[in-house]
Amino acid sequence: MTVPSRGGSVAASLLKRQSRICASCKYTQSRLYSARAEAATIAEAHHLQPTEAHPHPPVTTSRRTEFRIRSGVILTRAPLITRALTPFENAFFFYQKRLNERLTLPFRHTFYFKRDTASDLDWRIKFEERGKIAAKELGRYYAQGRNAWNDELLVGSTLSDETRVREILLKDGELRVTEDGEKAPPDEVVPMERPMDRITEADKTNDIRRLDRKLDQSLYLIVQRSDGFWQFPTEDVPTDEHLHETAARALELSAGANMNTWMVGRVPVAHYVRQPKYAEDSSLVQRGEKVFFHKGRILDGQADLTNNKMGLKDFNWLTRDELRTKLEGPYFRAVKNMMADR
Repeated sequence: MTVPSRGGSVAASLLKRQSRICASCKYTQSRLYSARAEAATIAEAHHLQPTEAHPHPPVTTSRRTEFRIRSGVILTRAPLITRALTPFENAFFFYQKRLNERLTLPFRHTFYFKRDTASDLDWRIKFEERGKIAAKELGRYYAQGRNAWNDELLVGSTLSDETRVREILLKDGELRVTEDGEKAPPDEVVPMERPMDRITEADKTNDIRRLDRKLDQSLYLIVQRSDGFWQFPTEDVPTDEHLHETAARALELSAGANMNTWMVGRVPVAHYVRQPKYAEDSSLVQRGEKVFFHKGRILDGQADLTNNKMGLKDFNWLTRDELRTKLEGPYFRAVKNMMADR
């Protein structure tokens, strides 16, 4: 019998034997073989002993003691007002108001004000002051006239400026009629209460410990350790606590209990890893850190470092751009992606 024929007979006999094995057993055997082959390849590449499955670091210290597991909270004060509009946005909305004035029916004041009443007299006085235009802040624009098509603003026009529009609306809101139904003299006209300025006293003095600053941006709480390092409130994680529990405890230990806060979730939103330091003989000099950050919101109150148990020196409420200059580079880059644009 030739060699090929003997090989064929051997293969045929193997196939007959394997036909008695179910498909599940054949799959299990193939997986065991693949796992053993992969383990052998790793052992050969790393010169491991037969009892070792994975390579170990070239240090004698246990891997568990190289890193400290810590948990912290990124406490946020959300924006309190909308951001200021750009000049282009102001001009666009102003144009939309003029366009709406062209497309709507003429304003019939008799539908809203009864004739010969105080409100009717007040409206007619302001109507005459506006040049017989119903709209309050659109300037000398006659939506039903022959020049109604010219509703776009020219470059450099100040008609859409927020300050101008605010002053016009405040002046138009003044009551020009007395209680007797007669036109009030100028000295008896009560001015409207002005809205609060977007720029607060804390902005003017640059008080970075107050929460009433940068009202149109998010603020984040950071604290300063005794060694001068700025960080978010952070604490070591014990074996009997979850990460979110440690984060809440770190916030209370760092900034006191005079804040009404809300932990957004139990899952970390960012993490920071600081590698350990070794001596020339591979001995551990300084342990590394693995810090997991949770997201929190402050609803009321203020941070208070009086009698804090963590030895903290100071705290700041800073925007994202201000954190870039306050925190260390790797530390800031680890958390910047979870921060809002404003």
